[in-house]
Amino acid sequence: MPSAMLCHQNGRVLRMQQYLRLSSCLGRREGDNAQTELVKRAAVSSDNTMLRMQIPTRLMKSISSLPTSSPAATAATLEEIAASRKGLAKVVLKKGKTQIFRDGSPMVYSGAVDRIIGRPPPRTGDIVLVADGSEKPIGWGLYNSVSMFCVRLMQLEEDATRDPFCALNMEKLLETRFDAAVNLRQSMGLPSADTNVYRLVNSEGDRLSGLIVDVFCDVAVVASSAAWVEKYKQEIEFLVGKICGINHIKWRPSIDLLKEEGLDISEQRDSAPAPCSGRVKVMENGICYLVSLEGQKTGFYADQRDNRHLISSISKYQRVLDVCCYSGGFALNAARGGANDVIGIDSSLPALELAKENILLNKLDPGKLSFLREDATDFMKGAASRNETWDLVILDPPKLAPRRKVLHSASGMYRSLNALAMQITRRGGLLMTCSCSGAMTQSGLFLRLLQGAASMAGRKITILRQAGAACDHPIDPAYQEGAYLTNFLLRVL
Repeated sequence: MPSAMLCHQNGRVLRMQQYLRLSSCLGRREGDNAQTELVKRAAVSSDNTMLRMQIPTRLMKSISSLPTSSPAATAATLEEIAASRKGLAKVVLKKGKTQIFRDGSPMVYSGAVDRIIGRPPPRTGDIVLVADGSEKPIGWGLYNSVSMFCVRLMQLEEDATRDPFCALNMEKLLETRFDAAVNLRQSMGLPSADTNVYRLVNSEGDRLSGLIVDVFCDVAVVASSAAWVEKYKQEIEFLVGKICGINHIKWRPSIDLLKEEGLDISEQRDSAPAPCSGRVKVMENGICYLVSLEGQKTGFYADQRDNRHLISSISKYQRVLDVCCYSGGFALNAARGGANDVIGIDSSLPALELAKENILLNKLDPGKLSFLREDATDFMKGAASRNETWDLVILDPPKLAPRRKVLHSASGMYRSLNALAMQITRRGGLLMTCSCSGAMTQSGLFLRLLQGAASMAGRKITILRQAGAACDHPIDPAYQEGAYLTNFLLRVL
């Protein structure tokens, strides 16, 4: 029977079969929108017999034109893409130093660089190629002539080949990475009806080394610690401003870190007044906080969100002490969780003023929750001398080891503080203890230090939980230096 007649008699079935076969075949060819549209038209057409008869021929043409190797094999290499860029410098790595960067480490230290090819030499903030010893590019990034981080890698060769749209184009790369960061937070439920404070961009964890963006309700605070971030300030502010719900942007450069990048902005003053300053009200897990945009870090420790929430679930009927409480995050969660009595201790008067306002903001009972201005060590020593204990103690001191070179001396301080905290935790009670020092977390010494503290205090500890920062603080496994927060929940015996 002629195929046209067969189509006429069994048109609907045949058209569906043709559509499925063609879709399966053509689906292997990315971007062939014209042929895909033709398939759809052929499948839904009931009148055009000639077109139906042509479909097998077009199918054979499509099959014959399919690539015999992977699409990446015919895609332009990074070197070919770079050929159109005049004056692009090349940073050549030392022998044996290439693999760590192929494996994803985003920071090219100056000690890994053999030579730089380019006349004139690249300037800080310039886009450069990073190449192996044979001068074959393995990726590209942003150069710094002063910093120990000679290049912050933005794309590897395979990334650039797969996504040439962003290759050697920082503006387009920023847009793509911001979109990815927003989508990631949305997939984790941020923001939500009960939480509007979160981290939007987490430096290396979001593949934008040196850039942090925290969101506080409708305010975005941008923390800049790299020269390239300052160079692309206008583009970053534009992208942040496009995000739904963001009405204000505050730029907070890290002056000391930028000095190490070769930028001294301590004397710079914006010609226009800051569009947003002072305080803003935010919500986290249903608890309201007043946040000072001039306060520590970017204004609030969103990294402890999950750990604070845990405290609210284990505090009922407990006597709770929050040491180094800042604006009262753990203490407020304990009170909301039904604790009988909560005390927060901190040495910062501005932080305690916020904490006290947060009591009123959440309509909590001031008879069960109080904040005292005390030195943490002095307070705990005094409590220990009186044999005073709490059912649950939280110890979250400031960063005691900002650099690896002070890790040894900081370890002594951590040990002493934790020994005191264990002494004032009732036997069988709980201690949540934290370190936000990257050097301590990356050293892996914190647990051993806690064992030493327990020995000093004459106590025995068991680990109930170990955690880090909340999920909106992603970490690149190829750059473990991005891991900084350690949180242990211990039973103290």
